[in-house]
Amino acid sequence: MTTTTLAVLVPLLPFLGAAAGLLLGRTAPGYVRPLAVLPALTSLVLAVWVAVDQGGGRALNAATELTPTGSVPIDLALHIDGFAALVAVLVALVASCVQIYSTGYLRDDPRYPSYAALVSLFTSAMLLVVYSGDLMVLLVGWEVMGICSYFLVGHYWETPEARAASLKAFLVTKLGDVPFLIGLFALATDAGSFRITEILGTVASGGLDHPTLIAVLLLAGVAGKSAQFPLHTWLPDAMAGPTPVSALIHAATMVAAGVYFVARLLPVFEASQAAMVLLAVMAAVTMAGSALCALAQDDIKRVLAYSTIGQLGYMTGALAVADRGAAVFHLMSHGAFKALLFLAAGVIIHAAGTNSLAAMSRMRNLRARVPDAYWTMTVALLALAAIPPFSGFFSKESVLGAAEHVSTGHTEHAPGAAGWIVLIAALFTALLTAAYATRLWLLAFRGHGAEAPDHGRQPLTMTSVLWVLAVPSLAFGAFAYGTLPDWFDGQDLAPTLTTSVLGTGVALVGGIVTYAAWRHTTAFAGRVPLGAVAAHPEGDAAQVEAEAIASHAPAYGDVASAPDPADPGRLLLGPLHRHAATGFHLDAVYTTLFVRPVQAGASLVRFLDREVVDTYVRGAGALPRWLGIAVRRAQTGNVQTYVSALLAGTVVLAVAAVLVATGA
Repeated sequence: MTTTTLAVLVPLLPFLGAAAGLLLGRTAPGYVRPLAVLPALTSLVLAVWVAVDQGGGRALNAATELTPTGSVPIDLALHIDGFAALVAVLVALVASCVQIYSTGYLRDDPRYPSYAALVSLFTSAMLLVVYSGDLMVLLVGWEVMGICSYFLVGHYWETPEARAASLKAFLVTKLGDVPFLIGLFALATDAGSFRITEILGTVASGGLDHPTLIAVLLLAGVAGKSAQFPLHTWLPDAMAGPTPVSALIHAATMVAAGVYFVARLLPVFEASQAAMVLLAVMAAVTMAGSALCALAQDDIKRVLAYSTIGQLGYMTGALAVADRGAAVFHLMSHGAFKALLFLAAGVIIHAAGTNSLAAMSRMRNLRARVPDAYWTMTVALLALAAIPPFSGFFSKESVLGAAEHVSTGHTEHAPGAAGWIVLIAALFTALLTAAYATRLWLLAFRGHGAEAPDHGRQPLTMTSVLWVLAVPSLAFGAFAYGTLPDWFDGQDLAPTLTTSVLGTGVALVGGIVTYAAWRHTTAFAGRVPLGAVAAHPEGDAAQVEAEAIASHAPAYGDVASAPDPADPGRLLLGPLHRHAATGFHLDAVYTTLFVRPVQAGASLVRFLDREVVDTYVRGAGALPRWLGIAVRRAQTGNVQTYVSALLAGTVVLAVAAVLVATGA
C-alpha cells in the first residue's frame, strides 16, 4: 500500500467501527468490544506507519475534487507534514487506551454499545481534522466532534447535571463556530481556495486583504473549541460525562483541535500583529485564571479540567510568539500525561463505586487501595508540574524559551509585547500549576476524609492502560527534544538555561509552599468530624459532611467560611478562594448579560404572540362567525316563516316605490 492509502485508512477505520457498532450493538452485543478496540488499535499502527514514512520530511499532499462548486472548489485532500503525522499518532494512542479502559470502566453500562461507537466516531473526526488538507473537509470533522461531545458528555442523561453540561458544551462551542465559519469563508474568498497549501501560498505572497478580521473571526472558533477565555466555561461542567470521555476530550480530541488548527495556519495569524497580541492576551488570561480556579476546586475532575484549560493556554501562548513547534510539542506531551491523570482519576472513582465521591476532601487511604493509580498519577502530576526529567518539563520549557526569545526582540514573526505577556503569565502559571498538582496529590493520597467503601480491585484493562501512558509521561520529552527536531520545523527543542532555572524554580516554590500550607491546615481536620460519614451507612456522604460542617459553623462565623479539612488551597488563596471556586462568577456574568436578556426577549415575544397577534386573529374569525350565527338563525326550515318574510319584503319594496314616485 502507498502512504496515501494508509493515511486514508487511519480515520476511515474508526468510522467504519462506529457504524458497525451502532448497527450490531443490539443484535450482536458480543461484537461491540472488538469493534470498539480493534479499529482504534489498527489506526494506531497505521498512523505510526505513516509517521515513519513521512519521517518529518517534505509534506505529503494528495487531493481529488470532491464536488464542483462553480466558484471556490472543495477537495478531498490530505496534507501530512511532521506535525500532522505526530499528532495523529497521539490521537490514535489515546483513543486506543480509552477504548480498552472503557471495556472495564463501563462493563455493566447498558448503553456501552452506543458509547463505544460515539468514541470511535469522535476519534475518526479528530483524525480527519489532523490529516485534512482542505478547510471544508476539516470543518466536517470539527463539527462532528461537537455533536459527539454533546452525546458523550450527556451519557448519564438521567442526571440534570449531565443534561445541562452537554447542552452548555454544545451551545458555547457553537457560539464560537459561527464567526469561525464566517472567517473560513472570508479566508477562502481572499485566497481563492479552501486548500491549506494554496492559502499558505497566498499568505506568503501578501495576498490576504483582511488578515486581522479573518484572524479574529477564526480565533473565536478556536476559543470555543479549545476552551480559551472567554468561551472556556463549558469544559469544567463537561466533567459530568464518563471519565474516559474526559480523558479523550482533554488529551487528544476536541480541545486539541483548536490549537492544532492555529498551528497549521499560523502564517495567517502572523500576518496581523494585532491578532498575535490578542492571542497572547487570551492565552495569558486563560493560563492564570484557570490555574487559580484549579487551586480552589474540590472535585478531582474539575481540578484536572481547569488544568487542561491552563495547559491549552500554554499552547496558544506558544502560538502567540509564533512557535508552533513548541505548541505542538506541549500538545503531545500534555496529551500523554493528561490522559493518564483522567484515567487514574477514573480508577479512584471506580474504587469508590460512585462519581459523587470524587471530592478530594472526602478521600482517605487511597494509596494502599489503588497502588497503580497512585504511582502513575504521581508520574503524571510531576510531568504536569514540569519537574525534570519528566516530559512536561521539556515541553513547557520550550514554550518559556520561545516567549523569552520573542520578548528580547529576536524575531520578526511576533511582537515583543506578546513575548513579555506570555512569559510573565507562563511563569506565574507554572507556580500555580505546581501548587494545585501538589494539593491534588496530598488530598487524594494523604487526605484525612472519610474512607469510602472498598469496591475491590479494578479490572486489568483499566490499570494496564495507566502504565502504558506512564511511559511517554516520563520519557517523551527527553526523547523528543533529542530525536525529533526535524518534525518540528527543524527547531532546536533543547532547554535553555535561563528559562529552565526560572520555570523549575517557581515550580519547586509552588510545591513546597503548598506542602507547608497542607501541614499547617491539618490542624483543622479534627474540627470537622468527617468520620460521621462512614458511621452513617444510610445517609448521603455530601449531606452528612455538610451537616458536620454546619455544626461547627459558629467557630468560623458561617458555613461558607468553614475551611475544608486540611485543604491548603483555601489558605493559599485567602479571600480569593470563594471567587476562584466558582470560576470567578463568569457563568453568573454571562447569565446576567446574555441568558436573562434572551429569556426576557423570548417572554416578550410570547406575550406579543399570544396577547396581540392572537387577539387580531381571533377578532378576524369572530365577525364571520357572528354573521354565520345570524344567517343560521334565519334558516328555520318553516315554510310559513319564509312566505311571511317574502310578503313583508314585497310590502316594504312597494311602499318604498310609492314614496320614490311621490317624491319625484
